[in-house]
Amino acid sequence: MLASIAFGVGIIGFMTIENYNFLDALYMTMITISTVGFGELHPMSAAGRLFVSVYIFFNLLVIAYLVSVLTTYIFDGELRTIFKMFKTDQEIRGYSDHVIVCGFGRNGSKAYHELRANGARVVVVEQSPELLRDAAENGEGHVPTVIGDATTDETLLAAGVVRARALITALPKDADNVFVALTARGLNPDLKIIARASLKTSESKLLRAGADSVVMPDEIGGSHMANLVMRPEVIRFLEMMNGLGPNKLRLEELSYREIRREWRGLSIRELDIRSRTGATVIGLKQSTGEFLVSPNADTRPAAGDVLLVLGTDDQINALVAQFRV
Repeated sequence: MLASIAFGVGIIGFMTIENYNFLDALYMTMITISTVGFGELHPMSAAGRLFVSVYIFFNLLVIAYLVSVLTTYIFDGELRTIFKMFKTDQEIRGYSDHVIVCGFGRNGSKAYHELRANGARVVVVEQSPELLRDAAENGEGHVPTVIGDATTDETLLAAGVVRARALITALPKDADNVFVALTARGLNPDLKIIARASLKTSESKLLRAGADSVVMPDEIGGSHMANLVMRPEVIRFLEMMNGLGPNKLRLEELSYREIRREWRGLSIRELDIRSRTGATVIGLKQSTGEFLVSPNADTRPAAGDVLLVLGTDDQINALVAQFRV
C-alpha cells in the first residue's frame, strides 16, 4: 500500500511540476526511489528540486517503516506464526471424523481436554489469539486451531465441518451459539451438535437451530451444589466417573458393531465382562432407543445396541483389547 502511494505521488508530482509525460515521470520516479544516481532528463526548476527533496525524505521514511515491519516478522515470531498457521491449516485439511470445539473459554477448553484424553481428534475455533497463547504458555502443547468467527461459513469450512462427526459450541453469547448451530447444521446435516446456553429461554431456540443437545453449565452447577448437601456420596461417585478425585472411574460405550465377531450373539452372562476385565455392564441402549439400566444377564445384545460399561482405566483398556474390533 505504501509503495503504491510512493509511486503515485512521484509520478503525479513529476508530471504536474516538471510537465513530464507519463513514461518520463515513471522513469524519474524509479531512479529517485532506487537512488541509482542517474541524471535528470532536463534541469529542474526550483519547485521541482524542492519536490524531489521532500519526495526523497518521504521514501526514506517508507523504507525505514518497511524494514521495521520486516524485522518484526523475522525476529518477533510473526513469520513463524504465519508459517505455523499455514501448517495447521494443511493438517486440518487431512482430518475427518473429528470434533470441532467453538470457543476456548472455561467450558470450551474443558471440553477440548476431555475429548483429547479420550483419544478424539479436535479442532478449536477461537477468535481471540490471546486465549490460545495462554494455553501454549501453560504447556498444553499444540492445539489445532482456526482463528476466526465461528458463526461464519468460511471459518467452519476451514475447521472441516463437512468431514467432522460432532461440534461443540461454547461461545459466551447464546445468540452466537444459535448462529453456529444454524450454520453448522446447514453445512453438515449429519453433524452431532452440542450447544452451551446461559438462559433457559435459549434452549428451545438452539434446538430449533439444529442443536441435538443443550447444556446449561450454571443450572448444572447449582444442582450439583444442592446435591452435595442432600446426596454427597452420590455426587462423589459421579465425580469419580468424571475423572475427579484419586479413584477415577471411566464410562465406556461398546456398540454391537464394534464387538469382535466371536463374541457376537452371546448373552451378557456369556460375555462375562466382569470376570474377564473387571469392568461392569451398567446399562444397555437398544436399537429402539430404549435404555435398560442393569440389564438382565440373559439379555443378548443385537445389531444397533450399545453396552454401557463402567470401570477403571486399566479395566476399560482390558475391555477394549479383548472385545473391541
